[in-house]
Amino acid sequence: MSQSPKDPGYHGVDADVKQLHSMGYAQELSRRMGGFQNFAISFSIICILAGGITAFPAAFSAAGGASVGYGWPLACLFALVVSIALGQVASAYPTAGGIYHWASILGGKGWGWAAAWFNLAGLLFVVSSVNFGVFLLFRDLFLAGVLGMDVTSWTTAGMFDSGWWIQTIFITIITAIQAIINHRGIRLTTVLTDFSGYLIFVGSIVLTIALLVYAPSLDFSRLFTFTNYTGDAGGGVWPAAQTSVFLAFMLGLLQGVYTITGFDASGHTSEETRNAAVEVPKGMYRSVWWSFLFGYVMVCAFVLAMPSMDEGAKTGWGSFNYVMAQSPMPDVLRKLLYIVIVVSNFLCALSGLTSCSRMLYAFSRDGGIPFFSNSLKKVSVAFRTPVNAIWVAAILSIVATLYGDAFFVLATGCAVFLYISYVMAIGAGLLAEGKSWTQKGPFNLGGLSKPIALFAVIGCLILIAVGVQPPNEKVGYLIVAMIVAGVVIWYAIEKRRFGGPPIGEAIARKQAEIAAREKALGGAAE
Repeated sequence: MSQSPKDPGYHGVDADVKQLHSMGYAQELSRRMGGFQNFAISFSIICILAGGITAFPAAFSAAGGASVGYGWPLACLFALVVSIALGQVASAYPTAGGIYHWASILGGKGWGWAAAWFNLAGLLFVVSSVNFGVFLLFRDLFLAGVLGMDVTSWTTAGMFDSGWWIQTIFITIITAIQAIINHRGIRLTTVLTDFSGYLIFVGSIVLTIALLVYAPSLDFSRLFTFTNYTGDAGGGVWPAAQTSVFLAFMLGLLQGVYTITGFDASGHTSEETRNAAVEVPKGMYRSVWWSFLFGYVMVCAFVLAMPSMDEGAKTGWGSFNYVMAQSPMPDVLRKLLYIVIVVSNFLCALSGLTSCSRMLYAFSRDGGIPFFSNSLKKVSVAFRTPVNAIWVAAILSIVATLYGDAFFVLATGCAVFLYISYVMAIGAGLLAEGKSWTQKGPFNLGGLSKPIALFAVIGCLILIAVGVQPPNEKVGYLIVAMIVAGVVIWYAIEKRRFGGPPIGEAIARKQAEIAAREKALGGAAE
């Protein structure tokens, strides 16, 4: 399981290409990512400096310090188990579009088709929510905090007012920049995601140390004290005051769930990773582990550095800003940290768009998008990237932000939709193991496989249930609508039209097409 491209058991890119051919796909994308790059793209999309900060009020304004002290490790434990379970499947089937392909092979083409749409929705919401967060952080931290600007005109009270237009134009510009970077090749993208990985490590460490060194006191009991801050006590983050502190605590898990997600990016870039069967699962669980560890210390520092817990809670969505503003750290250090946070969030969304576009490309390659699959599976000869899928994903992610002040809905939706797709792939593997699924990859959990998968399924279902509680019932309504629409569309149209990924004899029949596609692009990309 520790094999790498430098190990004697690894036979180079040719072995990766041969494995991809055996699954019925051409090597169209450029296979330039190593193990660290595969880890970095998931670590970057998780980005503790993004969700750990922007979703901090969702935890703190729920059950207070205990939502951080207990809640973050609990949410991360579920995420770690899920990443390990998915990693075993990814090792057996290292293809772009991971979740869709895994769910199809293990659960049937209808199951995979449904998982694909939930995964796509989740990935689009990742890009949307993080870029929405970039706007908020750029406005509140950089413009107001660093430059001292009056950002009153940058706030919106509803659609089509001046603040809404500023917000929409800003998000459109940064999303277009991310699309251009993705368009121009995986080499440029990985340079930036590698940089993002180091930036997150350094930025979170410096932020944590600065807050703790300049904290008025270090009362660690805060981290394990339950305080019900729902309702007005928490600034209306959770509008309805909960009578049960347990329910408040469960709501607070959304910070960890929202932050520690998107690690399937390692799977979505399988066809661009060398020694993918080994490196992809490692990229998944290592990105979760290090995000948990560094993120836990960091979010605990937010609580410990507060001059007053009650006053911090009353600021609601401004609780992180309250912590930073009240800290007596040097102003130049505070401003530098603000810049690091904004840049990290931008690179987080860049990674999200990479993952989303690869998923859209892989699903379209098998005809999953009616009417548009031929266009969306197009790969640039010059850059070896799925250019149309990149730009369509970018446009759709912008559209999702047009609904006024939609950050919380987008953040919750991305976590819930992604975990639905995760549980579909893991659940299919749990039922197929030892039956239709007998050939595993180098990352093999052995006798622990089924217990880990079962625990992951249960954890995913709990987190999904938490994610649709008020005031996020709109997410639940959207899930129901997607299920109803999906059932109708599947049985009315897609069951007959959609072929799913190639299996059995279909793989052999595709070898001539594979050779032709690679020849048209100038050979298998390395």
